[in-house]
Amino acid sequence: MIEVNSKLSIPEAELETITSRSSGPGGQNVNKVETRVTVRFDVARSAVLTESERRRILDRLASRITKDGVLHVSSQEHRSQAANREQALERLRTLLARALAPRRRRKRTRVPAAARRRRLENKRRRGRIKELRQRPERSD
Repeated sequence: MIEVNSKLSIPEAELETITSRSSGPGGQNVNKVETRVTVRFDVARSAVLTESERRRILDRLASRITKDGVLHVSSQEHRSQAANREQALERLRTLLARALAPRRRRKRTRVPAAARRRRLENKRRRGRIKELRQRPERSD
């Protein structure tokens, strides 16, 4: 079981783990051992998610989810498959927890009166400076 938050735990049976050869440096290890781990979680068909949780995840993680509703998370940082598997599962847990966390509402604020006054005074000052640059009027 992967505990996402206090209300949601995902059973291991709903996760699919795929291994493949990792890219990048690593010498002979990279050519022989499948150390990259990709964890797949079918959000669209998950039995543990409520409809509102499913909608929220699909909406907030849309760029990471395939058209079929499957979330892919992979890791290839470590040289061992076990370490990469742990990291991929942790990333999945973090992604889901962030997606399910309620967004805080923005508090509306006002521009302070002193700031408004300063802005208008600076505008007046700039206007006077520009006025002084103009040629004086000729009086005949």
